[in-house]
Amino acid sequence: MKLFNYFRSSASFRVRIALALKGMPYEYAPVHLVKGEQKQPGYAAISPAMLVPTLQTDSGDYLGQSMAIIEYLDETHPQPPLLPKDPLGRARVRALAQLIACEIHPLNNLRVLRYLVRELKVQEEAKNAWYRYWVRDGLEAFERQLALLPTSTYCYGDLPTFADCCLVPQIFNGRRVNTDFSGLPRTMAVFDACMALPAFQQAQPSSCPDNEA
Repeated sequence: MKLFNYFRSSASFRVRIALALKGMPYEYAPVHLVKGEQKQPGYAAISPAMLVPTLQTDSGDYLGQSMAIIEYLDETHPQPPLLPKDPLGRARVRALAQLIACEIHPLNNLRVLRYLVRELKVQEEAKNAWYRYWVRDGLEAFERQLALLPTSTYCYGDLPTFADCCLVPQIFNGRRVNTDFSGLPRTMAVFDACMALPAFQQAQPSSCPDNEA
């Protein structure tokens, strides 16, 4: 398998975590978003949306969108599972994951931030304030959702799931703009538990070959 990704992309980070949790080797193919490499004809030919990540499977097929990729990995390599066995548990994990992937991330991805600066002429600190606001607002909702669930090591139960694959990258990116994570005890306890695992450490941006200080 081959993963086209960018070290700082939270969507790419999610997939790297899933691959590491499952112990699946892959070829790392960097696509530098800031330099616009995702718009080059070679990459655009395999990713019409011109986004990362893209997974090239062993059969040569290309898959986009991090959540779809993680679902594919979980269905084709079911151990260890990233979703609970019961339908209710699976729905709850997906809901937690989507709170981040569908509610927080779209407001703060690179395309949106660039539009704020280039088209709307938003200043750097105002852009960062935008970022911090939506991350904080979304994680407060995430914390409230966790509070409705039994206390556990990870987002849902005592094994990492889809939800943890989404949470950790969002915390990493939030830290880059000094987001306030105080008053989120369940959320941050889950983050700390995840980062104690080798798979999460292996997948983090600083461990990527294209990492930039």
